[in-house]
Amino acid sequence: MTSADLQRGWAPVAPTPPSSNALTPPPKLRRRPSLIVASVLLVVIGALASAWAYTSLGNAQEVVAVRTDIARGQLIAAESLQVVRIGVDPALQTVPASQAQSLVGKRAAVDLKAGQLLVPGAVTTEVVPRQGMSAVGLSLTAAQMPSEPLVVGDKVRVVTTPGTQGDAGATAPTVFSGEVLTVSDRSADGTTPVTVEVDADKAPALAAWSASAKVALVLDSRVR
Repeated sequence: MTSADLQRGWAPVAPTPPSSNALTPPPKLRRRPSLIVASVLLVVIGALASAWAYTSLGNAQEVVAVRTDIARGQLIAAESLQVVRIGVDPALQTVPASQAQSLVGKRAAVDLKAGQLLVPGAVTTEVVPRQGMSAVGLSLTAAQMPSEPLVVGDKVRVVTTPGTQGDAGATAPTVFSGEVLTVSDRSADGTTPVTVEVDADKAPALAAWSASAKVALVLDSRVR
């Protein structure tokens, strides 16, 4: 700038510094092979899971399952069964849902637990009591039966007792061998109803003793 410019009132202009808002070049990204491999694996796993779900859905069958526990020998009620849709191994024998209604009124051949699939051999059409046998009902107090809970199928002996006024050693007790058919919950009077299967010719005598309440039930070994 010349002196003439200064006389005209012109001042020198300082150079403008670079703006702080100026764009900076983006940082250079580094590739991570491990992340790429992990992403590929996730995609592959997702595809396999989808294929498995599709295949399982296509092979699923409607079969009968147990809704509530059913003791061996107990009559099967409609509310004790349910129909489930599940993929079943061909080697496993199951009961198709179409046969569910035909099972009602039959008896459980084994103890059935809630949630398990029903198999053909778990149901029986055997009539109870069996031929040549009779069912006798007992109403037992806690003192007349073992503390071990009874289950259907238990081998038991019903023994006559002299009662509170008799002498236990006066006469030999009468013994009736049988098998438990049903066990009900304890009644309001504190007794437990139990039905036992005994020889038909012994049933009248046992029924008479049961009415007198002078009997006790003995549980035999469950080892078979």
